[in-house]
Amino acid sequence: MGVTASLPMYAVEDVPGKGKGLIATKDIPKGTRIISEKPIIASGRHVADMEQLQIRICQQVSSLSEGQQREFFSMDNIYPYTNSTERWRGIFRTNALRIGPVLDEEGIFFKACRINHACDNNAQNFWNENLNQLTIHAVRDIRKGEEITISYLGSRRNRRARQEELWENFKFTCSCRLCSLPPDQSRDSDSKLDRIHELDCIIDQGGVPGLVSSARRMLSYIDEQVRLWNELTPNEVSLARAYPDAFQIAIANGDLARGRIFAERLVPLYLTTIGDDSPEVIQYSKLVRDPATHDYYGMSMKWKTTLDEVPQGLGPKEFEDWLWKRRKETAQGQLAGLRDPETFPSFDDLPDERDFESKYFECRDMANRRPVRHWCFLAEIRDFDFFVRLHMTVKDSQIQKGYTVAILYAVRHAFMSCEPGIRHENPQMMKIFPLSLDRLQNLSENVQKFSTELDGVRICHGCGKKGTSLKQCGKCSSFWYCNRVCQKADWIEKGHKAECKVLKDPDWRAMLHRKWDEFNGHVHFPLRIGESS
Repeated sequence: MGVTASLPMYAVEDVPGKGKGLIATKDIPKGTRIISEKPIIASGRHVADMEQLQIRICQQVSSLSEGQQREFFSMDNIYPYTNSTERWRGIFRTNALRIGPVLDEEGIFFKACRINHACDNNAQNFWNENLNQLTIHAVRDIRKGEEITISYLGSRRNRRARQEELWENFKFTCSCRLCSLPPDQSRDSDSKLDRIHELDCIIDQGGVPGLVSSARRMLSYIDEQVRLWNELTPNEVSLARAYPDAFQIAIANGDLARGRIFAERLVPLYLTTIGDDSPEVIQYSKLVRDPATHDYYGMSMKWKTTLDEVPQGLGPKEFEDWLWKRRKETAQGQLAGLRDPETFPSFDDLPDERDFESKYFECRDMANRRPVRHWCFLAEIRDFDFFVRLHMTVKDSQIQKGYTVAILYAVRHAFMSCEPGIRHENPQMMKIFPLSLDRLQNLSENVQKFSTELDGVRICHGCGKKGTSLKQCGKCSSFWYCNRVCQKADWIEKGHKAECKVLKDPDWRAMLHRKWDEFNGHVHFPLRIGESS
């Protein structure tokens, strides 16, 4: 349970502007359990209405000793009342803390309920199901004489949202360090907190199905949250909420290597914030040893790894890039690869037409939404028909057959049949290339390999030999050959005849040479290399 002090660590004292509060009487190291306490009054589960709550409170207050009743009556009450039972209910509602396995109950604690709020709290309250008690842990070092604080809020948002929630529920205005930042720092903090909250909503909306259907996208959101929290102030309470999501995504897709790393990062966070006797520490300590025992393991095996497939010898940045599968930056002038999941996402990683995601869009409402970056969906045409409009059935990334369709700024759409798909009304946003998806992706890689020159040396696309006097294909000007024999063999046997048509296409050339990371407005087909992007 972390450090436990034998001498008193706090005293109940008057705090200017706050009433009573807990003040540290000695230095309290991070991770120390300050309080472990059972409720003196509890709401119980399944409270039907205020009348039933009032009856339960009255029964428990009446059974308290005279000294306990005095302690209870001394607590604040922000609710109006006309009789003693309404007053008791008001005291309970003003001071109660969430308890129970799923936090669907509330309880009064004579020690913990004296702790005041701060948005940048230095302690954390947690209902320990194993102990059946509320625990308070220091989440950072607390100096002697400093007030011990917890957060009354359900989530950390911008200053205005925090103040509105606190006033509505508790009738006070917070003046903690976070709420008292200078205007420029407050705006920066608010922007990051709003983005974290926005990502929370998107991740929650995805639910368990999103662990597989939008795995890469969801993991990138958690990566962004972790980085934002670390930019604000390293916040172990918030990180302890982010890493379980990352673990579940990895393990749901069969990735034991990364799943173990996320579990290993979680355990010390839980030790600090909730103690070694908490169910979470016990659970994730077991998952570090065998992450495959989690209920979500194997929902998909598309990221399948073994426990020992953790790369060795990487620097800190490279290791984080591997852990979160971040996109590798390309060198200046390097040709784009069509397998880049950020620029050419799979269907599951496309934004939904109902999403308000700043990663893809700048929007005030659904009718006014503009892309803030470039992306292009690539898929093979499997079938098509005409019913008022052209309708195509496609496969992306998995099975290759037929031609490939490229759709700029594609979003997922739910049709009336409830079948997911992509709806596009603008022909300038779509282009069809006469090759299968696999051949198209391989072609982009071959262009990088065979069309580049190093110290005057090129590679023959026919036989693979290197030379300084190779001849260029006169049609596409992309590949080089030792002689006509190599060129003829490549034209017929390796299928350069079909690829040559694509390589001559200005749209294809622009797709390879475009700087997709730079965005100053929309692009459309015909796509041009020289356009500002």
